[in-house]
Amino acid sequence: MQRLTALFTAALLSAGIMSAPAMAQEDAAAEATQAQAAAPATDFSDETLEQFADASQEIASVSREYTERLQSAEDEAAKQKVRMEANEEMVTIVEDSGLEVSTFNAIGQAIQQDPELMKRVQGMVEQPSE
Repeated sequence: MQRLTALFTAALLSAGIMSAPAMAQEDAAAEATQAQAAAPATDFSDETLEQFADASQEIASVSREYTERLQSAEDEAAKQKVRMEANEEMVTIVEDSGLEVSTFNAIGQAIQQDPELMKRVQGMVEQPSE
């Protein structure tokens, strides 16, 4: 159960952390793309969901590490530096998993809105593929 909590905490944190810089770098067309990506909420393959589950577990670990560092940062500049490092590492994890950040974020949003999708991903976390 703790792994599941970490998974969904990581998904929520990473979605928030990664989407802010991404939106700052992209234009209004990107927002339309995100809206379209979120529309087919349950239209993700098992392979994609497994990639999401794997990446989320790694992100949970990174998130704990950077949360500690953020809390011990002395000023706003140091906190911003920690946030940027965390964001870069999380983006790398997502991309290394074979997903695009926008897909990862879309799955994270879909999980929040679709209990059946959440159950599918939970099953993948509990019974990892080999």
